[in-house]
Amino acid sequence: MPNIAPLSYIEQVAHHLRGEISRGVWPKEVPGAPKLARELGVDPKTVLAALKLLEQENLLISQGIGKRRRINPNIANIKDTQPLRIAILPHDQHDHRVDYIMELQDGLTMAGHHAYYASKTVQDFGSDLSRLASFVKAQEADAWVVVSGSKDLLRWFADCPYPSFALFGRFSDLPIAATMPEKIPAYEMLVDRLVELGHRRISLLVREDRRVPLPGRTERVVLERIKYHGITTSSYNLPEWKDGKLGFQVMLTKLFQLTPPTALITQEAFVFSAAYHFLALRGLHVPRDVSLACSNDDSTFSWCEPTVSHIYWDSKLITRRVVKWAANVTRGKKDIGQRLTKAKLVEGNTIGPAPEIRKRMPGVRPSTSKSKSATYPSNG
Repeated sequence: MPNIAPLSYIEQVAHHLRGEISRGVWPKEVPGAPKLARELGVDPKTVLAALKLLEQENLLISQGIGKRRRINPNIANIKDTQPLRIAILPHDQHDHRVDYIMELQDGLTMAGHHAYYASKTVQDFGSDLSRLASFVKAQEADAWVVVSGSKDLLRWFADCPYPSFALFGRFSDLPIAATMPEKIPAYEMLVDRLVELGHRRISLLVREDRRVPLPGRTERVVLERIKYHGITTSSYNLPEWKDGKLGFQVMLTKLFQLTPPTALITQEAFVFSAAYHFLALRGLHVPRDVSLACSNDDSTFSWCEPTVSHIYWDSKLITRRVVKWAANVTRGKKDIGQRLTKAKLVEGNTIGPAPEIRKRMPGVRPSTSKSKSATYPSNG
């Protein structure tokens, strides 16, 4: 006997409302959420989530805040959809605690689906697609959301029979639904600002999947932008390191031995924190000795002083896109649309003038750090 996922309260209310609409109980508009909540004896938030789910299914049409939802006059093709069991394949275990992925899971749940984290991660499979195929086949998921997948991995999901969604990753030119923030302009502004502040030794610290087999689109743009300012680029600007704490520490130690960078750009918030701790343990001050920026936002940044320089994007737009994809899947509609969300640079106080520039500024006292890494020879 097949496993049947139990309906959530939201999906139960949505199921009831579909039946009432199909029977013509309300000819043109459905009552508001408060009235329906009183009639059904449930929380108004549950009714509101059910109404939004029916909006996503195009059964109801919003007429604006405070107005009743209009019933789509073309109701001949209404069918009672079932919630999906959606497996989220994280890139690594850190994703379980990332704000926007937890928000995405909540959004899918509020839409009536059963969204859960897969027991494996993208990193667990590496390039072994046969192991991935066996794992996916053994799961009871109806659809998949893949976080930061490689080109080969996302190509496999694009060709597999399960509806799949690429959340970030290398999805360009693949027939798979996808979304991610468009960070290119913000990255360029960040590089421009660092160069304006006198930085010529800028290192971008990104995980292995963004460098292997070739640098990703955003990484190439950063290198090109550095070149645009007349600075010769090399592996110094995109250093190699083995994913994990040890590999990261070894890479930074080597990077700061002879010609330390004056500016670091990290990809994830936890990498930003790890870099900050590395600098602090060596007596290097941010931003006096090293400027530090992150290409993602994180809720912990609001607690930080100095304020963190980072790239911001609206995670709600990401969630909205995935929920819409799930609604299309439940209706049997093929959805391979790819959408980019605008991102912007938020210049905090973790970036400042390069040490060489700062020393020449009037009223600035020289650094008293005794660490050898605190000296900044020329880049040659």
